[in-house]
Amino acid sequence: MTSDVRKLPAGFRRLWTAQTVSSLGDGVSHAALPLIALTLTRDPMALAVVTAAGTLPWLLFGVLGGALVDRWDRRRTMWVADAARAALLAIPAAAAALDVLSIQLLAAVAFLLGLGGLFFDTAATAFLPDLLRRDPALLERANSRLRGAQTAMSGFAGPPAGSALLTLGRAVPLLADAVSFLLSALLVRTLPAMPRPVPEVRESLLRQARAGASYVFRDRLLLGLALRPAVGNIAFLAVETVLALFAHDRLGIDTFGFGLLLTAEATGGLLGAGIASSLGRRLGTGTALTCTAAVEGLAILGLAAAPNPYVAGLALAVCGAGMGATMVLAPSLRQAIVPAHLMGRVASTSRMLAMCAAPIGAFLGGWLATTYDIRTPLYAASGLLLAMTAVTASMTSNRRVEAALRAAAPAGSPDHPASKDPAQESAPDLV
Repeated sequence: MTSDVRKLPAGFRRLWTAQTVSSLGDGVSHAALPLIALTLTRDPMALAVVTAAGTLPWLLFGVLGGALVDRWDRRRTMWVADAARAALLAIPAAAAALDVLSIQLLAAVAFLLGLGGLFFDTAATAFLPDLLRRDPALLERANSRLRGAQTAMSGFAGPPAGSALLTLGRAVPLLADAVSFLLSALLVRTLPAMPRPVPEVRESLLRQARAGASYVFRDRLLLGLALRPAVGNIAFLAVETVLALFAHDRLGIDTFGFGLLLTAEATGGLLGAGIASSLGRRLGTGTALTCTAAVEGLAILGLAAAPNPYVAGLALAVCGAGMGATMVLAPSLRQAIVPAHLMGRVASTSRMLAMCAAPIGAFLGGWLATTYDIRTPLYAASGLLLAMTAVTASMTSNRRVEAALRAAAPAGSPDHPASKDPAQESAPDLV
């Protein structure tokens, strides 16, 4: 993907602001929820239930949700989903204030929040290429800014704020997240309306959902892009499920220190998002994705062996850098090569694979910690990430990436296959 000097439109700035505000609230709850759960139970499996509940909507409704997004107005889907999540968070906040909060209620709220996230994230992923007219360079710049803001807010600013707000009461961080969703919904409502893709021949919702899933599984590049976060989520959720307990019991980190530990990961993520475009240009998008995946696996191995909080923070920062770069390069590539009328379904299928893998990771982490040792889930996660890197390297090679971008280029553009000199096309495409 080449650089582009054109400015991002004003509509993107409003979308960026909305997601930045919402990400700050997510960071608050990301640190606070595990700590709230720890006030209710010390059972790793009970903690795994809460973690897994938020991912179950993707298992149950992921592909169907994408088909619905391809039928609905995407802007409206986003603001309604955020408004609903703001109202939902009032329930556990009230329960916490009345001292009737339970693990069961937290799990139920996590499930419904995950359902709202399914519709918002799928609609936002499909809305962005429409807003930016599917320009690969603009998509990469936009995703870099979105990912950078998300990392800074949800990981850098939010966790310490969540830990601090928790000292004021268990309801406070939940209310802060609700306010962020409400502000996001109001901002999204001001976005420009985008025309819907040309409708397909009228088919049943199930048949359209299957068509979107089939499109991913038939394309080796898209499948490779989907497998990376799927396997990665098994690993990362295994770590996340026990991270608060690992930090407290093995590293001696208190409540505020746990927020700082998450901030270290976010700092790395911010750096990774910032250098993603440069990595893609220097190494090629495919090679860059392989390198970042390997970095993540080695970083988790370092976290498992960390003898103190400082080494653990460094390991999480390195892991965050790999994740930050990956989350810019992979979505930008997918948005550039997938047809507009399939974008919702392809995005939801890819996300569904990742999110459906997450409960496996959550329960795996809880089981390994209960059966063996609190460090065991971290060693297992590292092994999974490194194995995934080896398996998917050829599926997302530079050669495949460049071929897909050429095929997706508009007819008549210099990058379209029909515009290429046959002699140039026969030249080898080095990875």
